[in-house]
Amino acid sequence: MARSIQSVQRAAAVLRLLATGERSLGLSRIASALGLAKATTHGLLRTLQEEGLVEQDPRSGAYRLGPELLRLGTGYLDTHELRARALGAAAELARASGEEAYVGVPHRRGVLVVHHAPRPGDGRPGTEVGSMRPLHSTALGKALAAFDPAARAEALAAGLTAVTPRTVTDAAAFDEELAGVRGRGWACDVGETWEGVASVAAPVFGHRRVLVGAVGVAGAVERVLTGAEPHPRLVASVRDCARSVSHELGAGRF
Repeated sequence: MARSIQSVQRAAAVLRLLATGERSLGLSRIASALGLAKATTHGLLRTLQEEGLVEQDPRSGAYRLGPELLRLGTGYLDTHELRARALGAAAELARASGEEAYVGVPHRRGVLVVHHAPRPGDGRPGTEVGSMRPLHSTALGKALAAFDPAARAEALAAGLTAVTPRTVTDAAAFDEELAGVRGRGWACDVGETWEGVASVAAPVFGHRRVLVGAVGVAGAVERVLTGAEPHPRLVASVRDCARSVSHELGAGRF
């Protein structure tokens, strides 16, 4: 029988403790409850905090569960359901838009494509499934980062590197763009990941309005844009698809 790894067991015990009883606990109380030395407990908490699984109140110094833990739990519950619920909607989005449709979720400082509906007549179903996309330079990634603080933090941690000359690489400009995404409810990129390609995406929510992913379309700039902006018909199709899938996942109307 394989031996258990003590540090992992202790980290799990910290998370279980913070998940029950009071909403936040100080270092001394956590160490006492688990029967660990303060130095050991502090090391565990610091590591968990770096991973986003625990956060510390800057005023009281108390610890509570972090946003990444919620997202991990949501991913377990909703990622497979998201793909299942989005199959028909993504196919309809591709048909209505005439472009490739994608469904993505945040994963390891990027966007994991969990479903791909090809452009009508393309004949390459699912060829992009499992691929990773940048958070900061794709419409899917921006739709996720705008509504998920953990995804935004991961985008910044991964580095706003220039994929093309049009990629936004300044943190302040990136945040300003995310604010715009939140205001209008959809994201876009124009040649920021692939020159000559534009995309539009919108967030998908699950129960209690928790972000679970994003849906979007991508195609040649001349087809996706009208002047300098995405074609209103495409934006409407993407938003309708996102609303439909969100409703299927229990988000209700929004």
